[in-house]
Amino acid sequence: MRKRQLLREASGAREKFDFQPRSGTKTWSSGLKSCQLIKLTVVNATVGKVLVSGSSGLIGSALIPALIAGGYRVVRLVRGTPSTDDEITWDPTKPLAPESVSGFDAVVHLAGESIVGRWTEDKKRRIVDSRVLSTRHLSEAIVKTVRPPRVLVCASAIGYYGDRGDEVLREDCAPGRNFSSQLCLQWEAAAQPAATARIRTVNSRFGIVLSTAGGALKQMLPPFRLGIGGKIGSGRQWMSWIDLNDVVGAILHILKTDSLRGPVNVVAPNPVTNALFTKILAAVLSRPAIFPMPALAARLAFGQMADELLLASQRVEPAKLLASGFVFQRPELRPSLQAILRN
Repeated sequence: MRKRQLLREASGAREKFDFQPRSGTKTWSSGLKSCQLIKLTVVNATVGKVLVSGSSGLIGSALIPALIAGGYRVVRLVRGTPSTDDEITWDPTKPLAPESVSGFDAVVHLAGESIVGRWTEDKKRRIVDSRVLSTRHLSEAIVKTVRPPRVLVCASAIGYYGDRGDEVLREDCAPGRNFSSQLCLQWEAAAQPAATARIRTVNSRFGIVLSTAGGALKQMLPPFRLGIGGKIGSGRQWMSWIDLNDVVGAILHILKTDSLRGPVNVVAPNPVTNALFTKILAAVLSRPAIFPMPALAARLAFGQMADELLLASQRVEPAKLLASGFVFQRPELRPSLQAILRN
């Protein structure tokens, strides 16, 4: 039944994405002056059999139908008992048998504890362990396989950069110093065994993924629909967002583009401040945005998570994606929100 559902979803996904690999080369450099300019030579490749972890999450549940629609065979890593031949059981906190993950052309690792909720010490431990241990175990296992994959795509996050004000952040910028930054440093380092073994390894630094199915937007919609939403804190903090459709498109592009490796910022090319984000969201919903949440109130409600996720400023540029020729379907916030909320 699960397989039939995925196939139905896949048939609907065909119209949204272009899955045909492209050949040729292209170079690009940014005009913004921050960190270092990025230049890439693009070489495209095809991928056939893909192993995916975190398939039931926000990104994974959108990615799998798109992969199937593109002609890939998808196998999922699951925690419970497999229900189909396209599932493999694993415990992310324990080492994996190499033979269980052998023979894949690509591995996409998206699993991780939700960051939503008050960050108690126990919650932070689960956030770290679910990402770092699972990445390390998976990376070490595929290195030992008889037939390792050509590419490993691991989730990471723009929390890597910390709170950076108005600085334009590209992939070569230094990390921050807070909990989120240290988490991302450990998370990306856990994939190093694969990179050392010459497997093309990509750390996808995801921004704020927009979808009504989950993530920040889903949490924001109830108060904004009631007309009681507003900016958080000063509203001057930058929000580096991305439409879920473009997240899926970016992962597919990464799988096929041999020149992409190391950290890749997966964000839209037009970040906005929190004040502008809330103004546009309210306008799309035809509601006012006149009830701001003071920084103190955010800290009282969410603790450390408020400082690192709600009040932190991260003006991130998708330098490597643009340099490699990736074309965003929804690069501007207003049309993205209109399409998301219309659907």
